Amino acid sequence: MAVPAPAGQGACNASFSAFQEHLWPVLTVEFVLAFAGNAFAIYRFVAHERPWHTGIVYSFNLAVSDLLYALSLPFLAAYYYPPKHWRYGPALCKLERFLFSCNLYGSIFFLTCISLNRYLGIVHPLLVHGRLEPRHAKLLSGAAWLLVAGLSAPTLHFSELQPRGNCTECLGSATDEQLPRYLPYSLLLAAVGCGLPFLLTLLSYAAILRTVCRSPHITPLEKRKVGRLVSVGVALYAVSYLPYHTLRNLNLHLRQRGLQDGALTCRHALPVHSAYQLSKILVTLNICAHPLLYGALADSMRGWCRGPRGQDRGQPAENMALQARG
Repeated sequence: MAVPAPAGQGACNASFSAFQEHLWPVLTVEFVLAFAGNAFAIYRFVAHERPWHTGIVYSFNLAVSDLLYALSLPFLAAYYYPPKHWRYGPALCKLERFLFSCNLYGSIFFLTCISLNRYLGIVHPLLVHGRLEPRHAKLLSGAAWLLVAGLSAPTLHFSELQPRGNCTECLGSATDEQLPRYLPYSLLLAAVGCGLPFLLTLLSYAAILRTVCRSPHITPLEKRKVGRLVSVGVALYAVSYLPYHTLRNLNLHLRQRGLQDGALTCRHALPVHSAYQLSKILVTLNICAHPLLYGALADSMRGWCRGPRGQDRGQPAENMALQARG
């Protein structure tokens, strides 16, 4: 049974709602940008990128993941439009939360696949030459989708509708009664869905940067381009993924502490809750930024793996990693 909310919790909930009233226009803009950018990226992959290299396979799956979640943003924007009220029933509530989780961890896993693909193509081109083929990337992408669906499936259980005054809330985490079971699940997601991929991505990009910087055949300008791409890849974690998982679990911990001993006060909870809401906006903003990441930035890298006479400096596997739009 849930412990009654401490004194002042109603005022704190009002502060939370006041903050969330400003989310709907942001979500509306994100929907327009994300839908246009990822739909165009998918069209470009299908119509103009032939044959597909391994990096394009991962980037295509990333674009599909982003587009699927973008289609749910109009419902989320309407939900946050004052007064905050979910009008679409429990099934769509669970589906929206499930799609958010699938997009979040699908994005992380496919970005990790892209970084590992670049690592193999640049650091170990002879090792993967003739061995790393698009069919391998398709199999790995299928495995990634299964893993993402498995990690996200518990959200279908935890997400529920909860009355709040005259309105209905679609919970993004869990009810107070389910919180003791949801917090360990959230910690597992942070470790497996964010921490491990971040470590793999960081190690991959560090090895890429070291290999490129040590190569005597690459100009300083080309090295800066590679460094810029590496920086953007790491920044996605530093700006959105890592803060989101840290703040989500801290927010859940404060909720649980408040339920257990009544120690939660608005002064402590509101800054964390507001920062958590902001981190969710930054995570969702990634679906707008990904087309730029595997489009313009990848194009800027294509030249560095080619020799002065138009011949490749590296092996074909290296081109396969760098020419991919991811």
